[in-house]
Amino acid sequence: MSYLSFKKDQLINLEYSLSREFLGTNRGGGYCSSTLVFCNTRKYHGLLVVPIEKFRGKNYVMLSSLDETIIQHGRDFNFGVHKYEGTYEPRGHKYIVDISYEKAFTVTYQVGGVLLKKEILMMHNAPQVLVRYTLLEAHSATKLRLNPLLAFRDIHSLSKQNPVASTQPEAADNGIRARLYPEFPYLYMQFSKKVDFINNAYWNNNIYYTKEKERGYDYQEDLLSIGYFEVSLKKGESIVFSASIEEAESKTLEKNFNKYLKERTERNSAQECLQYSAAQFLIHKAGETRIKAGYHWFDSNTRDTFISLPGIALSGNTAKIFDEVLTSACKYFYEGLFARDISTHVTNPVFDADTSLWFFWTLQQYEKETNKTKKQLWKEYGEMLKAILQTYRSRKHKTMCMDDNGLIWSDNLSRPLTWFDAEGNYGAIVPRNGYVVEVNALWYNAVCYAIAMAEEAKDKAFLSEWATLPATIAESFNQTFWYEAESYLADYANHTHQNTEVRPNQLLACALNYSPLTEKRQRKVLKIITQELLTPRGLRTLSPESPRYEGEGVGPVYVRDKATFNGSAHPWLIGFYIEANLKLYGDAYIPDAESILADFEEELNDHGVGCISAIYDGNPPFQSRGCISKAKNISEILRAQWLLKGNK
Repeated sequence: MSYLSFKKDQLINLEYSLSREFLGTNRGGGYCSSTLVFCNTRKYHGLLVVPIEKFRGKNYVMLSSLDETIIQHGRDFNFGVHKYEGTYEPRGHKYIVDISYEKAFTVTYQVGGVLLKKEILMMHNAPQVLVRYTLLEAHSATKLRLNPLLAFRDIHSLSKQNPVASTQPEAADNGIRARLYPEFPYLYMQFSKKVDFINNAYWNNNIYYTKEKERGYDYQEDLLSIGYFEVSLKKGESIVFSASIEEAESKTLEKNFNKYLKERTERNSAQECLQYSAAQFLIHKAGETRIKAGYHWFDSNTRDTFISLPGIALSGNTAKIFDEVLTSACKYFYEGLFARDISTHVTNPVFDADTSLWFFWTLQQYEKETNKTKKQLWKEYGEMLKAILQTYRSRKHKTMCMDDNGLIWSDNLSRPLTWFDAEGNYGAIVPRNGYVVEVNALWYNAVCYAIAMAEEAKDKAFLSEWATLPATIAESFNQTFWYEAESYLADYANHTHQNTEVRPNQLLACALNYSPLTEKRQRKVLKIITQELLTPRGLRTLSPESPRYEGEGVGPVYVRDKATFNGSAHPWLIGFYIEANLKLYGDAYIPDAESILADFEEELNDHGVGCISAIYDGNPPFQSRGCISKAKNISEILRAQWLLKGNK
């Protein structure tokens, strides 16, 4: 039995099968994804979702779904599933007898004496999805009918019936090509053998997306069918369907499917699932190697890239992945800092308080995970690192700069500057202006690491300017953030106020290589984090003891965003939590760490199949929320595993 497998008695229950989603990616930012039974519940679902460079490289849903119908003895059995107001029609999930996800997402349907296997592969480095149908059993003449439903729209919008969409496709090699609107590329739908196409256009109106309804968005869409394909199949025969925005060579489709299936890695254990999911975030786009922050709707940004890279690099050729991603990220270095967004289409870069400081941490992991030395890294990145430190110190950016006490002051009323990045109508939903605890923990770590690198490289000029600063930072850090009454760190402080809500950001002052805290204080910080923030799915963003605590992330976007940073559990913080405990308690902590990581295994058969979701409720049963797969969550679990191996 496959590690990722589901049986008929589970799948017949729509509450079960619609809460689980599969994901295939093309390593270029595109993907195919739906629920286990192919009933789309999000506007982000689609069989072919790909970036279109003409439209600023954003993802577009081209082919929303592909409904199969088996025809025998003049009777039709439709395997599709669509939700409408108050009903599901058709209800093809009742024909599914087995689902597995090893190399390809594989579904087996049974009706009467017919057994049909469907395998889906998203092509790597191509805007193409392949679907192979194999007639495993049939006792009489059998036809397969395929009805594609087209969207041709941005992933964040919905398609509505209109008189402009073209309903007349053109012939292509063993198939057709369609373009609903003139500014779009063609969608090629082709087969590995000759098929019949019947041009019978109609709008499938008011398809209902339950996840969007829950999220407070427009949730009904009209999709266009321009007709259907029909082909006769014999027992044991296969046919491959291709959907792409580039024309395929039909005679190679079957061969290519077999070739690509053979090359794919298997997912027959939790570890293989994590490794595979990590690789899905590595994308090659615009001549760059980037890390996509999450699926379905996240793009690439520098903060998530720097946090995610060390763990994701462990999923393959570690040094090569580090080199390629960092080389690409460095293209977005402007005015002494890293811009927030990674995109060749950004014309007005913006900067955050912490992102450039995460770059130092990433290089520390590069050093640990490969055979790079501090001297080598200083030679390669030293000028950039010095520029970052000097930019903070020179106060070039008034919204994030070093104050006279050695700490970083960050203040912007129009938008958030830290990873607590949810925004409302009037700026940050959780304002954190002033001295922010993790920003200054990262600042201390960055300065100390730069000094250590400069010492190995014998950079006397740098050392003469910076060597005495860590002592000043450490003293100011403790004076500013330490909350003596309860023995933990404030989340942020300004000239008149110390915010003493119990939040996980103080963890970085314990986990980073260089800490401004004594070991005694680190133990106290970890104690309160363990008592009030630790859950089986990560660390809460706020203690349940706080009156602002939000334990469930449900409802409209503003309500969900409030919960995200006022109580929801974030898995990526577990990596730093484990690292901090290993630093303090060594081998004695390994059993606890292994137990924490083992708790995540059951998630691999939930929500995003083979993935770890973005966030979880802070309250039991810790329901998954947000996107189905987040880069830094997978990354930090893998890095934590690597840390444990190093401590055994």
